[in-house]
Amino acid sequence: MSVRAGVVVTGTEVLTGRVRDRNGPWLSDRLLELGVDLAHITICGDRPEDMRAQLRFMAQQEVDLIITSGGLGPTADDLTLEVVAGFAGRPLALDEALEQRIADILEPLMKRWPDLDFDAVRASNRKQAMVPAGATVLEPAGTAPGMVVPPGEGCEPTVVVLPGPPRELQELWRAAVETEAFREAVAGADVLEQSTLRLFGIPESEIAETLRVAEERIEGFERLEITTCLRRGEVEVVVRHQREAAEARVALGRLVGERHEHTLFSDDGSTVDEQVAQLLADQTIATAESCTAGSMAARLAERPGSSAYLLGGAIAYADEAKVDHLGVDPEVIERHGAVSPEAAEAMAAGAVERFGATVSIAITGIAGPGGGSDDKPVGTVCWCVQRSDGTRMTRSLRLPGDRAEVRDRSTTIGMHMLRRVLRGEDLAV
Repeated sequence: MSVRAGVVVTGTEVLTGRVRDRNGPWLSDRLLELGVDLAHITICGDRPEDMRAQLRFMAQQEVDLIITSGGLGPTADDLTLEVVAGFAGRPLALDEALEQRIADILEPLMKRWPDLDFDAVRASNRKQAMVPAGATVLEPAGTAPGMVVPPGEGCEPTVVVLPGPPRELQELWRAAVETEAFREAVAGADVLEQSTLRLFGIPESEIAETLRVAEERIEGFERLEITTCLRRGEVEVVVRHQREAAEARVALGRLVGERHEHTLFSDDGSTVDEQVAQLLADQTIATAESCTAGSMAARLAERPGSSAYLLGGAIAYADEAKVDHLGVDPEVIERHGAVSPEAAEAMAAGAVERFGATVSIAITGIAGPGGGSDDKPVGTVCWCVQRSDGTRMTRSLRLPGDRAEVRDRSTTIGMHMLRRVLRGEDLAV
C-alpha cells in the first residue's frame, strides 16, 4: 500500500481505562474505505512531552497522515492543538471569527447555569479558537473545532486534529476528508477490498493449518493480507486485498468452506446476531436467564427491529422465581439442581408458554465467583433452545474465565444454538 496513516488517541482517562477508546477502531474502518493502511494506533496521556513523542514516532514510521483524537477542550490539560502546531512548525494565532462562532454556540448553553459568568467562560474557551498558520478549520460539532494541519518545515505528515467525543469526531471527519490538504495526503491510496469469514466451534490453530495449505495451493495467495482473531468464542478471518487479487480471495473462501464445512457460518461478513435477527423476522422469541442476568435478551434487543420479535424475558436466579414465573416443576430442581440441562429445558418450556413465543432460549449456570461445587464448578452453564412445536436443542459446558467472560461466551453460544434451531439444522450434530 502506498499511503500509510497513524492515529494518536490522547487522554489520561483513555490511557488508564476509565474511558474505552471508540475512536481508534472507527477511524480504522474509515481509513480502510479510503484505501489507506493504518500502521499504528497509540494512546498517550495529557502530557505535552508524551504527545510530542507519539507524533515524532509516527513521523519516523514515514506515515503520510496522522490523526489525533481528544485534547481540544478549554481546560489546562487540553494541549493537543498547541503540541501539533509546534510539531508542524506552524505558529498559533487567534481566529477572532472562530472565537465568535464558539461564543455563539456557548451562549444558549449558558442559560442552564445562570450563575456563571459568560465572559469568564468565553475567555476560557478562547484557546479553542487558536489556529495554526495555514491550517483548515473544521467547524465544531460541539464547542471544539477540528483542524487539518498541512506539513510544515521539517514535518512530513499532514495532521488531522479531531475532538475526543465520538459523535463530534465522526461529524468532523466527514469535513476533514473533503479538505485539500487531506486529499493531497491520501492521493496515492490504493483501492482495497475487505471480506470476513466467521467460524464457530473451531480453534484458531485449525485455521492456521488451513492457511498453510492455502499458501501452497492458491496462486496469488501472497497478495492477500490475512488476519485471524478469536473473539467471543468465534474465529474471524479478515482478508484485505487489491482488486487484482480477487480470484485468490475467492479461492481462499472456497478452501475454508471445504475444510470447515460444519464450523463456517458466515462467508459474507454477517454476524451471528444479524443472522438470528433475520431468521426471527416472522417469529417471536422469549428468554429465560439465570447466570447471564438478562444479557441474552439485551443482545437480542440490540438489533434494529427487535421489538417486532422479542416479546420479553424472565431473569430468575432464585429457585422460587423459576417456579413462580417460569412454571418450573420444583421436583426438577430438587432432583437435578437449578443448574442442569433439565432445569434449562423446563425454563425454556416455561418461557414459550408464559410469553406465547414461537421459540425461546434458556440459560442457567454458575458464572462465579463462589457457588460452585465439585460436580458443578464455576463456569458450568446449561442452555436450551425450544420451539413451540416441542423441537429443542440442549447443551451443557464448562466455560473458562471470570463472570463477565462466562456471561459473554454464554450469549454467543446461545446465539449459535438459536441459529441452528431456526435454520432447522440437524441438532444431533
